[in-house]
Amino acid sequence: MGKFSPKEKLQIVKQYFNGVDGGKRIAKSLGIHSSVIYQWIKQYEAFGEKAFEKRYTTYSLQYKLDVLNYMDTQGTSVRETAAIFNISSHEVLRRWKVAYDSNGVDALRPGKKGRPAMKNKKVKVQAKKDPVLIEGSIEELQAENERLRMENDYLKKLNALVQKKNKSQIKTERK
Repeated sequence: MGKFSPKEKLQIVKQYFNGVDGGKRIAKSLGIHSSVIYQWIKQYEAFGEKAFEKRYTTYSLQYKLDVLNYMDTQGTSVRETAAIFNISSHEVLRRWKVAYDSNGVDALRPGKKGRPAMKNKKVKVQAKKDPVLIEGSIEELQAENERLRMENDYLKKLNALVQKKNKSQIKTERK
């Protein structure tokens, strides 16, 4: 079975405390592992009905380090530690441990969440304001000469590409 609502978890834990069925039998009837049931029981014993309320919490770096340090010093399992500190899922704690073991303290630092912001595609281009060139001045003539050279070079390259394309078409026609 999939996820359980807080009310369903509470009913399952109360069923266990009523003594009708054991944790393994309840877990088997629900199709989940018995350790999940026992984690819910520990959470209920430690925090009562509030243990099953939905929480969207971000944990500080110091809190994460304290939890991992407790787990190492006391020798508790990931599930037990999650129940003791009322962390919603033991998987969260397991990810912290793997990240800390592989990349150290920096891996536990909180990062940005969600999608990255779109980058601004519009680039503001400031038009260069050339000093006004007086018609017939040396500077104006040099600028025009440069423009004409660039245009001439462009046309030469274009002509060469057209001739090359024509030659390749003639060669393919002969074969």
